[in-house]
Amino acid sequence: MTRTRRRRPTLDDVADAVGVSRATVSNAYNRPDQLSARLREQVLRVAAELGYPGPDPTARSLATSRTGAIAVLLDTSLSMAFSEPALSVTLDALAQVVDPHGHALLLLPGGSPGGPPAAQVLGAQADIAVAYSLADGAPALDSVRARGLPLVVIDQPLLPGVARIGCQDRLGAALAARHLLDLGHRRFGIFAAHSRITPGGGELTTEEAGAAALHDVRERLAGYLGELGPRGAEVVVHEAAGLSTDSAMAGAFALLGRTPRPTALLCMTDQLALAVVSAAGQLGIAVPGELSVVGFDDSPPAGWSAPPLTTIRQDLAAKGRIAGELVLRLLDGGEVPAPAEVPVSLVVRGSTGPA
Repeated sequence: MTRTRRRRPTLDDVADAVGVSRATVSNAYNRPDQLSARLREQVLRVAAELGYPGPDPTARSLATSRTGAIAVLLDTSLSMAFSEPALSVTLDALAQVVDPHGHALLLLPGGSPGGPPAAQVLGAQADIAVAYSLADGAPALDSVRARGLPLVVIDQPLLPGVARIGCQDRLGAALAARHLLDLGHRRFGIFAAHSRITPGGGELTTEEAGAAALHDVRERLAGYLGELGPRGAEVVVHEAAGLSTDSAMAGAFALLGRTPRPTALLCMTDQLALAVVSAAGQLGIAVPGELSVVGFDDSPPAGWSAPPLTTIRQDLAAKGRIAGELVLRLLDGGEVPAPAEVPVSLVVRGSTGPA
């Protein structure tokens, strides 16, 4: 005995059952503002009774040429993205802006040589791309251009004619260095974020560090050196081997193991600074009694550490909100605005003291 397969109900079936047009049923799902609340409720109720699941999302995206997705191009793995405080705060704020408009974030993880693989970007079903802190020349950006997708950049790279929101990196670094100089420090270490200058990280000349593939590394280095150089400070630069906590700790131990040891460390991120504070504690080095440490970002853990971290504050949530507003503007066909930067300020806490 053969069993007849039940036909799946269609939008036309719902329209016939309610006694309305196909467009009315479609509006109940896609443009609810076009119907009265009573009529929409009737359409959805009848659809549920018939077992109609709603418009097919693939067909709808083909018809509208929109997927509702925003491809976020990352320079790190997904596991690291969820554990990195500054990134989490920024993406959360971005999501809060775009979520009410029916957009979702499609996170594309990356790694060497920067950003997600080009093929992954070419195949991503998304209406727009957001590049989060990618190195200059990241291949993923070539894929964005090849597809003709609108692009919003958070922090870096700097691209002509592209919407961007960053922060005042050079000024923030200058404020940090000036603070430590005013406390009497003259022997400095600069702990640089991983920027692929050397595959395994390690000590760098200032010229090598100045050739980093990341704009913020170059800007923050320039801000530090612009203050330290004229004051005759001794400076050593060390690059973290990677973005992980283990890499940050390894670099921190290397800096603290130098002879003579720096009395002050300028760290390009709070994560690096917190690794230094942790390593100092394990080595019995008092912070700030024997070592002063300054971070950058003012991510939430900066205020929780012991001692609380002196750092450069940038409004990470504002950066995410502005990025979200830029996304909505470009999706609506708006013009690309001039690049913008959130302001920075020095937040003095317990990790810095006199030399």
